[in-house]
Amino acid sequence: MFQGETAITVDDKGRLAIPAAYRDAVAAQGNRLVFTYNPYENGSLFIYPVEVYENVRAQVAKLPNASAKHRQLQRKLIGSASMVEVDGNGRISIPQSMRLTLGIEKKTILLGMDDRFELWTEKAHQAQIEQTVGDDITPEMLELRI
Repeated sequence: MFQGETAITVDDKGRLAIPAAYRDAVAAQGNRLVFTYNPYENGSLFIYPVEVYENVRAQVAKLPNASAKHRQLQRKLIGSASMVEVDGNGRISIPQSMRLTLGIEKKTILLGMDDRFELWTEKAHQAQIEQTVGDDITPEMLELRI
């Protein structure tokens, strides 16, 4: 559904324009998106269409909260989730608390990651791109023909 890398400018009000290539797909899913923290890497947010997020939320909510790791995941994906609506100009507002926490300013990178977006600070994205998979190849990756 979503794929590709787009440099995005965040305006002074904390809004970003959804790239034109994705607007129809976002509109088809109700023009509402959910922001959460990326639980796996620092410096980025996940942005889900509502229907996709509801499935994620249901899975994460079922985890036993006796585990500190489960609670941490639940805080990032459920407790911090924020639903936003796409405005008439195809823009969404990044929640202020998330902008402050990640240090999101003017320049960001939006990645289309199949069923969701990832919004990265420019610095964090650059650090991720400079990393290689190296020797951390999983058995599943060995099966790929890329």
